[in-house]
Amino acid sequence: MTPREQQRLSRAVWFELPALDLDRAIRFYETILDTKLQRLTEDGVEFAMFPCSPPSITGCVIKSDRHKPGAGPIVYLNADPKVADVCARVEAAGGKVLSAEVTDVHGTAAWIQDTEGNAVALHSVP
Repeated sequence: MTPREQQRLSRAVWFELPALDLDRAIRFYETILDTKLQRLTEDGVEFAMFPCSPPSITGCVIKSDRHKPGAGPIVYLNADPKVADVCARVEAAGGKVLSAEVTDVHGTAAWIQDTEGNAVALHSVP
């Protein structure tokens, strides 16, 4: 089994910690964890990724319009093989689909709200 396949055995596959001031947030996490985050920009969105070795799960500190600091992190849950199949069950289970599917080189994602008001992302890989 490849490291990617091992990683996908987990339901949690990624997390995003919202930041208003990305530089400040990077300094904070690098200082408290005594590590170096990798700063990246993708589709105009700036973020800094926590280090990891596959099949470990990692995430990032991110500054974007989609994220509201103070509302908590966004957890990405494994929705393999298709995000659409999981989204189709959300409303019947008492939740709400917040965004349509978005597909990019990393896979497909959509955002939902659970029955408790938490925003959760769903993710599947191609």
